[in-house]
Amino acid sequence: MSHKGFQFKEFKVEQDRCAMKIGTDGVLLGAWVDVPEHINSILDIGTGTGIIALQLAQRSDAEVIDALEIEPQAFEQAVENFENSQWADRLYCYHASLQEFVSEIDDKYDLVISNPPYFNDTFKELDKQRAIARHTEELTFKELLEGVTKVLATDGTAAFIIPYKEEIGFLELAQNTNLFPSKISRYRGNINSELKRSLIQLKTKPHTLVQEEFFLEHSRHEYSDHYKSLVKDFYLKL
Repeated sequence: MSHKGFQFKEFKVEQDRCAMKIGTDGVLLGAWVDVPEHINSILDIGTGTGIIALQLAQRSDAEVIDALEIEPQAFEQAVENFENSQWADRLYCYHASLQEFVSEIDDKYDLVISNPPYFNDTFKELDKQRAIARHTEELTFKELLEGVTKVLATDGTAAFIIPYKEEIGFLELAQNTNLFPSKISRYRGNINSELKRSLIQLKTKPHTLVQEEFFLEHSRHEYSDHYKSLVKDFYLKL
């Protein structure tokens, strides 16, 4: 997507100072996650541009929507995107790592969500700003899940999007931290391509697991009905 600002149906996201631009993964996660009708607090870990937090502000009446961002320029941009939205009074961004945040904050959240860094051994040539956004060295899946358990409410929900190939290991780590899958959706780019990502929703107690697979496009820019139904409230052209 362009480095320029991106206009959604109910908000605009500037992204010129963020290493990681708005992409399919973040928008899908913000649209896909189950949001209870009566929810009070949400935490977005590694918010980047702030896109997921903004989506959840649009989708819910949560009074508290907090976000974390460690990279300075992305943090500043997320703050500006929040301030320029119609939900500025409900959105707040902390310039902190998850590790710092959980060591200093006692708050518990009904929903914790993250489009986490996941490239372990690729993109090493990227500049430092982009590398922080892409590599698990700054926040491993184990650290992420352990941190989530410290800020998640007793009956809370956590949601993530990760590479499909990482799913089994991620779920094993989740079980070790007493988080259990309630919904998993796996998607592929088109009907003939390999599975690309896993959207995973976790609960603090064992739960009946709902699973599905879908694809994004029939052909270039010809989107599947399932994908369109997920993101239609956000993209102007859908």
